Amino acid sequence: MKLNQKEQDMLNGREGPATQKAMEILTTLGRIYGAERMVPATSVQIAGVSYDNLGEAGLHFLQQMAEGGGRARVLTTLNPAGMDIENWQALGISPEFAKNQQRVLDAFAQMKVIATATCTPYLIGNTPHYGEHIAWAESSAVCYANSVIGARTNREGGPSALAASLTGVTPAYGFHLTENRRPAVTIKVQGKLPENNVFGALGKAIGQKLEAGGKKIAPYIHGVPEASVENLKSFCASIATYGGVALFHMEGITPEAAQFSPPTETIVVTQAEINAAIASMNMEASEAADFVSLGCPHLSIKEVARIAELLEGKKVTKEFWITTARPVKQIADMMGYTATIEASGAKIAADTCCVVAPIKGRFDTMVTDSAKACYYAFAKNNFKTALKPFDDVVAEATR
Repeated sequence: MKLNQKEQDMLNGREGPATQKAMEILTTLGRIYGAERMVPATSVQIAGVSYDNLGEAGLHFLQQMAEGGGRARVLTTLNPAGMDIENWQALGISPEFAKNQQRVLDAFAQMKVIATATCTPYLIGNTPHYGEHIAWAESSAVCYANSVIGARTNREGGPSALAASLTGVTPAYGFHLTENRRPAVTIKVQGKLPENNVFGALGKAIGQKLEAGGKKIAPYIHGVPEASVENLKSFCASIATYGGVALFHMEGITPEAAQFSPPTETIVVTQAEINAAIASMNMEASEAADFVSLGCPHLSIKEVARIAELLEGKKVTKEFWITTARPVKQIADMMGYTATIEASGAKIAADTCCVVAPIKGRFDTMVTDSAKACYYAFAKNNFKTALKPFDDVVAEATR
């Protein structure tokens, strides 16, 4: 790799041991993937924040970097933590876990990382522009940034994302390079997509087809007439989870799609296959559920407002988590949505979500509108799942 003088100085340790370690991580990664140079990374999002995932070994690494003088050089936010930072008791989080999770957050704060913990940084101000080089780690956010925004990022690991934050650069390989953003297969969608849960099912159907064919590529998707921000964040989360997809082009919707002609190789996804994907996530009748969750990925303020509208004057009968970023919750507080939701007995859980919180063994069956949440509920926590449209999920909480 060719480093400029500033990059070489960082690698030589002239800006402290943490910055040197960060450059060692990035140059090693660059050599592995054949990068010829670094590019400026103007935005970072770091995964690996929950103590449930990090453990003491991960925390020790963060503390070493903080104590070694590591400081964020660019706008950097965090992925969800394992608890609501301010209201963890209400979610049934143990004091021991809360203490350890706070140690993680303290290490990031010492490095001047913004301790806003969310998987939707693009909804709370960490919003890159088209063509900008960034270093993001969370799979659904990476897919959204590449595809919907048209920014450029690989799917970073927690350490490499932190390294980009502490140096302000990232190696130029993968989706940072124009030639690697070309689609190689056309996905022809033949089905209706009325709700987030169906967009999630479509992501699962496409992702599994790509996985089965060994195609870790950017698909060109034809046949989706319209999609909201909420639909797209649901789709990104699902296709990333089930297919490892970090970039797609959706005809008429995503910004780079018009640059390409649809590839000749075509995979058809039918309504029957979308329905089968939905059925596969309905493992249990929703009436049997003891846990209801919305916000995977984190909810927009529009979605929080809709929940408040649906819960007005009602009481929930099941544990109901509404997960979102803290800045979104603060808007909900101002608008009175939080008061309405909490009056129903539902819980707004900022900073965390059902995927990273330590909830294994607490519930049996979860109702959600998220295909990604279904995957992790079963694979990580051994919950049965029921996938429903957004409004129906809220209704299940009051049934």
